[in-house]
Amino acid sequence: MVNMSFDQPRLSRADAKRMRLRSGLQGDTPVVAVGAHDAMSARLIGHYDFDAVWVSGFGVSAMAYGLPDLNLVTMTETLAVTRTIEGVTDLPVVVDCDNGFGGFSNVVRTAVEFDRAGVAAVCIEDNLFPKRNSLYQGQSKRDLIATKEQARRLKAAVEGKDSEAFVVIARVEALIAGHGVEAAIDRATAYADAGADAILIHSKDKTLTEITGFLDAWHSTGITTPLVAVPTLFPDYTADELHEKGFSMVILANQPMRAAVKAMEDTLEILEKERKPAAADPTIASVNHVFDLVLTTETIQAEEADEGA
Repeated sequence: MVNMSFDQPRLSRADAKRMRLRSGLQGDTPVVAVGAHDAMSARLIGHYDFDAVWVSGFGVSAMAYGLPDLNLVTMTETLAVTRTIEGVTDLPVVVDCDNGFGGFSNVVRTAVEFDRAGVAAVCIEDNLFPKRNSLYQGQSKRDLIATKEQARRLKAAVEGKDSEAFVVIARVEALIAGHGVEAAIDRATAYADAGADAILIHSKDKTLTEITGFLDAWHSTGITTPLVAVPTLFPDYTADELHEKGFSMVILANQPMRAAVKAMEDTLEILEKERKPAAADPTIASVNHVFDLVLTTETIQAEEADEGA
């Protein structure tokens, strides 16, 4: 008699990475994500002990398009860069999708398209379109999308996704915008109720007083939705210290991008002064190292093996 039993189908590559992220958000140690702005930076992140890749909106705007982070880069342009990053890393990819690139329907389409692209998660914030980068110091208080409307957008984004494993992170800008802890709690609660899988709370307060006030109030609500931190503006706290305070995920958002800019400027200064390639060699990667990073030898060997078959 033929055995007609079958094993359960294996998870797709995308869903396996999504489930790894979901599991990490519930774990005993923080999920540490590092910002990538292109495929090479994503490859390099994967060579170190990190848990996820963050596709930084700031990084994509600045490095891929040479534009300020002011909603000048479109959803499809961000998606194009994201696809190259997703294709070269085994880590879960979390994408900074700003405010969903527009209104209600734009937010829903953003979630659907990035879900279909195979990334693990998207992060959608409550800044009005066009947005202002949270790191920009020139504006102390500004308006945000109304809480009820943002919750409606997030609910539709969650309901519109194809994969149950796909993660939607809701980013709360109330502290950045100067609206205070109470407003931040109201927004975070509404977004969790709308089905967001995690809440990213951001602040410019380097002392962490605002964040601590938010955490105390949040924990008293009894809501168990994981919290995410981006400590660019309070950089002296380690991922483990932030985890102890209640954050499940910590995003080191733009350090590789800033390192790349500094390294290129230093190299260009040397080349401008010395006018010969050898002057830069002591401080730059060798050509062979770059060949190795993009698997040049392995690719050639595969081609030759195919020719000899």
